[in-house]
Amino acid sequence: MSTTSGYRFGVATPDEIKGLSGKELLQAIIDGRLPQAPIGQTFSFWLVEVGDGFAAFEGEPGSHLANPVGGVHGGWALTLIDSVAACAAHSLLPAGVGYTTIETKANFSRPISMDTGRVRAEARVAAQGRQIISSEAWVRARDGRLPAHGTSTLLVIGAR
Repeated sequence: MSTTSGYRFGVATPDEIKGLSGKELLQAIIDGRLPQAPIGQTFSFWLVEVGDGFAAFEGEPGSHLANPVGGVHGGWALTLIDSVAACAAHSLLPAGVGYTTIETKANFSRPISMDTGRVRAEARVAAQGRQIISSEAWVRARDGRLPAHGTSTLLVIGAR
């Protein structure tokens, strides 16, 4: 595991997550008892809040995310939307039940630049079935503007 900006990144062992509901696992990440996901180190975003059917991430755009003309690549916001929406869904799952993304869609409302500063992404579950969960997500800049929003559909794996 490695550390960036005070966060520890890595993959939890099966023994570390055994018996934890989705919400308990995510709270353990926030509390630092489990590492943040490795993708967060590459993409400079991290989980900061979880509730029932809710999750929030914060992220720092930077030059490592630039497209060829110097803007932050749209794939960063799309990945942030996919991640926060999936965690909102995961917060409702019992221990031993997982998920995978079926589809994520993003709408880009305004550019994200390296000068945008820290953004906050929030997601809420819109609908939950036995096999499919749909979440809605919003990415907001410090000034309150909405540079991106989207939806994610997730397949529940291992449901009883």
